[in-house]
Amino acid sequence: MEGENKREGLREKEIVFSKVIRAGKRIYYVDVKESHNGEMYLALTESKKIVSGGEDAPQISFEKHKIFLYREDFEKFISGLQEAVTFIEEKQGKADPRPEYSEDIKIDLEF
Repeated sequence: MEGENKREGLREKEIVFSKVIRAGKRIYYVDVKESHNGEMYLALTESKKIVSGGEDAPQISFEKHKIFLYREDFEKFISGLQEAVTFIEEKQGKADPRPEYSEDIKIDLEF
């Protein structure tokens, strides 16, 4: 037990910045973490609520997906993301942000 608490404490210390983006049934976490050698990197997490079982006994779980993005890849990642967003907007137009989430989804992709 004592070892587990130490490990959890170390994990908490890794996160030096965090931003939560609520978007409907999904929550996105953008965390800046620091590795053991002092290098910072991004940890992007998507968490989606899954409800299964019947109405009388629902089972709630969360499905999570993570991406780790390192500093040397930021420019290429942002460039690729911007290219993909532009492609979608050219094909389908810009999305109308849901008013209840619009303040959480402002992202400046300029590098």
